[in-house]
Amino acid sequence: METNYDQFINGTWTPASSGGTWELKNPADETTVATVPFGDGSDAIRAIEAASAAFKAWSTINPFDRAVILKKAGALMHERLEDYARTTVMESGKPLAEALGEWRIAANFFEWYAEEGKRNAGTVLQAARNNKRMSVIHQPIGVVGAITAWNFPAYNPARCWSAALGAGCTVVAKASEYTPLTAMLLAQCLHDAGLPAGVLNLVNGDAASIGQAMLDHPAVRKISFTGSTRVGRILMDGASKTHTLLSLELGGNAPVLVFPDVDVEKVAADSVIAKLRNAGQTCVAPQRFLVHESIAARFIEVAEAKMRSVKLGNGLESATEMGPMINSSQRDNVEALVKESIAHGGEVVAGGGTGNFSAGYFFEPTLVRIATADNPLFRREIFGPVMPVTTFRTTEEAIRLANDTEYGLASYIWTNDLNTSVHVSEQIEFGIVGINEWYPWALEAPFGGWQQSGLGYECGREGLAEYQEKKLVSIGGL
Repeated sequence: METNYDQFINGTWTPASSGGTWELKNPADETTVATVPFGDGSDAIRAIEAASAAFKAWSTINPFDRAVILKKAGALMHERLEDYARTTVMESGKPLAEALGEWRIAANFFEWYAEEGKRNAGTVLQAARNNKRMSVIHQPIGVVGAITAWNFPAYNPARCWSAALGAGCTVVAKASEYTPLTAMLLAQCLHDAGLPAGVLNLVNGDAASIGQAMLDHPAVRKISFTGSTRVGRILMDGASKTHTLLSLELGGNAPVLVFPDVDVEKVAADSVIAKLRNAGQTCVAPQRFLVHESIAARFIEVAEAKMRSVKLGNGLESATEMGPMINSSQRDNVEALVKESIAHGGEVVAGGGTGNFSAGYFFEPTLVRIATADNPLFRREIFGPVMPVTTFRTTEEAIRLANDTEYGLASYIWTNDLNTSVHVSEQIEFGIVGINEWYPWALEAPFGGWQQSGLGYECGREGLAEYQEKKLVSIGGL
């Protein structure tokens, strides 16, 4: 099996037009994993033109025939799982078990949208006149720009690419420069599965110039972006000038409401596991822990013991439970946020430092007791292995604190009371609510945020619809 670590444009593996390169570092030990192309807007333009030329043929292929290619790509991912997951660990730092799970889900996305594309049904409308017939059909939107983040380097691109390709669109993709190899492996599988040249193109390089090329080029009908709220706003500003459609999956500040009727020891221990997934670097990470005052002391005691037991290290080592952060900048941001929290009255119960590592971007699992909800750890997205805990007295206070944020992606409720679960889930303002579970999303269900957490939806039938236009066909004079 040949592995290509280049850009993929019009069916060919190619260096950057400028000859630029990027030294990809392993976040666990800071060694060089690979040297990859680092291009710019000119590479994006080449890719857009290839995608535009390929669109007519790909969009008119029967969905059942498109499905054969997408399902084969998913099967290849399953076959190559072990090798691919190890590559993902080396560039992202996450433990191998997490990388294996992520690649399985990525493969499943291509299988899911291979089938969902076959169910692309329109609607026949009942007209108000007998001499008129109306129907609504769904057609692919065109060339899609797909910009995805580094925290889930297989899941994020697979979620977007599979839906867009299943809908009949062509794609110009840019993965993060911190995790480009995983995206290149995804492209390799699609190429090996027989995807026609130009249907999927992958560029790597300067985010600003590549994103601007996507905004400026008239062939790009939509951009799907996974990343920070700050960059999402930049794209919205640009799209307002070019009328480019957007799907945005942005930041989060997920509240966790823990009511007094739960098994506090189990919930506290499981909270740490959920919080530390991918070193806390996930937009749906449980972040603001709101614990009823009657159980808060025990919750913190159990969470502290669990955090102190977590094994940090290289993700390829079997004992590792949490890996490093993606880069020094991300680690330094989290460290600064903890220090700012302390200055505002936060009390570090466990962790709080970078640990005893001679190399790598590690930050210790950190537990912080917060007295008031105006603390920086409650106001801002952490995106790291830091768990702030504060208390509440009443259900209505918990709801108020949960909603006191500009974000609205994921949220979590822990209670054994049916009335509480229904009432709270309907009152909190988030696109995803998990009741007594830490993983309330699924590839078959819509994934999207409210407020500053984004626009549009990924996953499920809603994910396919994001890449389609609706067309009314009306026949009169019958």
